[in-house]
Amino acid sequence: MSEKILVVGGTGMIGSHIAERLAARGDQVTVMSRGSASDRDPAMIAGLPRISGDYTSAEFPTAQLDGFDSVVFSAGNDIRHVAEGDDDAEFWRTVQTEGVPAFAARVKQAGVGRFVQIGSYYHQLHPEWAATNPYVAARKGGDDGARELAGDGFVPITINPPSIVGVIPERAPRHLRKMLAWVRGELEAPELFGPKGGTNYMSVRSLAEAVEGALARGEAGRAYLVGDANLRYHEYFQLVADAAGSNRVIDERDEPHPFQPDRFIVQGRGNAIAYEPDAAETALLGYQRGDVQRAIEELVMLASK
Repeated sequence: MSEKILVVGGTGMIGSHIAERLAARGDQVTVMSRGSASDRDPAMIAGLPRISGDYTSAEFPTAQLDGFDSVVFSAGNDIRHVAEGDDDAEFWRTVQTEGVPAFAARVKQAGVGRFVQIGSYYHQLHPEWAATNPYVAARKGGDDGARELAGDGFVPITINPPSIVGVIPERAPRHLRKMLAWVRGELEAPELFGPKGGTNYMSVRSLAEAVEGALARGEAGRAYLVGDANLRYHEYFQLVADAAGSNRVIDERDEPHPFQPDRFIVQGRGNAIAYEPDAAETALLGYQRGDVQRAIEELVMLASK
């Protein structure tokens, strides 16, 4: 049966793929973003109804949430969004620790049945990191705070994914095109290597499938750790090189790298995050694994246009 679903952050890479998937299955999907509709919006959400609003604003009218069966929240900020000069503590309090649970509370107040938040894997794998890393602490606070609202017919769920492989088809980032030139040996610097360490990767398609499963079968107050392929960073770059038709070999070195900056390696350069998602939870959510190589080949194709 068709449902009315609001995708918050629906113009972003993850949110637009989720919105497209839900609309394709017949749901009545509305997207929400801070800006109004423009010609820079992803083509995959063209024609979908739009709400303009900032989830962090105390002035956001709860009435705009009336009538939706579910809300998918894919607007959570991460390390890339911290601008130079920002007060880190205030930023994380506003966009995660207090901002997400406060928005979830407005969703509950509006009578929406389900709230599926796209979180992050760090705090679910290593909750102890929250004691020393402000970003991990903020993600944990946003996750825990929203799920604590479970009850009275409200079903909050968090999907905690790893690094996501995907791109908005018509907006391949400039750094991705530069990476392709790099793996093909068309740039003199940096040398062909990946920093020591690695992480788990998952395609945006698999993540959208997991969200679809959470909307249908997720349990109230649960956080689901999802994921796919464990790769060293140089192995990931090698898959990009292979997809780009390069015969270059990507080595591993314990050195900083512009395509995987140290500030984005939360576990610290030289360390790897590797895990296997729970098989029963993977089956419950119904997402496919083994999709990372296909996703890399797709993004290489799109960036090469």
